Amino acid sequence: MFFIFMKFTINNTDNNTNARAGCIETSHGEIQTPVFMPVGTQGTVKAVHQKELKNEINADIILSNTYHLYLRPGVEIIEKAGGIHKFINWNSNILTDSGGYQVYSLASKRKITNNGVEFRSHIDGSSHLFTPEKVIDIQRLIGADIIMAFDECPAYPCEFDYAKKSMNLTHTWLDRCINRFNSTDDRYGYKQFLFPIIQGSTYKDLRIQSAEYISNTNSFGNAIGGLSVGEPAEEMYAMNEIVCEILPKDKPRYLMGVGTPINLLENIALGIDMFDCVMPTRNARNGMLFTSKGIINIKNNKWKDDFSAIDNDEITYVDKEYSKAYLRHLFSVNEILGKQIASIHNLGFYSWLISESRKHIIDGDFLNWKNKMVKILNKRL
Repeated sequence: MFFIFMKFTINNTDNNTNARAGCIETSHGEIQTPVFMPVGTQGTVKAVHQKELKNEINADIILSNTYHLYLRPGVEIIEKAGGIHKFINWNSNILTDSGGYQVYSLASKRKITNNGVEFRSHIDGSSHLFTPEKVIDIQRLIGADIIMAFDECPAYPCEFDYAKKSMNLTHTWLDRCINRFNSTDDRYGYKQFLFPIIQGSTYKDLRIQSAEYISNTNSFGNAIGGLSVGEPAEEMYAMNEIVCEILPKDKPRYLMGVGTPINLLENIALGIDMFDCVMPTRNARNGMLFTSKGIINIKNNKWKDDFSAIDNDEITYVDKEYSKAYLRHLFSVNEILGKQIASIHNLGFYSWLISESRKHIIDGDFLNWKNKMVKILNKRL
């Protein structure tokens, strides 16, 4: 399968919201949307085997990170392996974040200029320079199916003047990313696709301006960045509602770094198609489970003699094979298997929630189902 252009088909839309069910097609297969992408920052989703990602969690796509893969194992190793898919033994789709968020998170170790970002490695303190051109070159060599433009993600809160300056810099870098992308070739015999990123903090005028700028690039898909960085959820939703009114309806929309199960449902209702977040696996490793009945802290004493299943049988195999009492025991003695079971469960729950969203969009009752689920997902069990 070899596509000259990414194919995105919207199969169904909801009558009462802007939710849509669709399908993205690339050389590595179909991605049913809405979609949640498990985060495999360093070429692995922590505590989860690739077979479980594919067979139990039903992941059509995972995310890795340019900054981290560039530092370790290094682009040369990935290129020698034949690209990221072969290196990590993953035959489905991969998206790479450009490293812009790491620039944001390394505030004490970086210097931003018009040319790019000078930063020191969080591993050994060595000095590096990321320019838009270099970030595209790195992602070409990594070989992800979807690659992201280099952007600057401003902190929240930030002054309007800084947000505007940051947005303009992101747009300038985007132009350079597009030029570099268009002047370079795919490396491993399949097409790669570049997504630009909307910025503008929580300022309506800036978000409108950035969404219009990004829309005019006529890229394969479009991403929304700079949210889920500490702003209230209501502000996130307000910004996404504005942006989705502007972005082309025939292109996939990717909301970066979001979020909680409730965040996913509310943003699907606004017209978002793609999500990623470390929350399901990070929280799992700390004992927080998202379930179809509410949130569980499996470390709590109340679960020590609860031999019921973790959640509904239909979510993942771990939910019917292991009890809450056993999982709590594993956490209490710090066994690695506990983190693995919890991670598989949480990712499986996210996959189930997205799949149910798609089903209810197709059935035409998404809004009522979404409102009911939001109340359930707020509960602490």
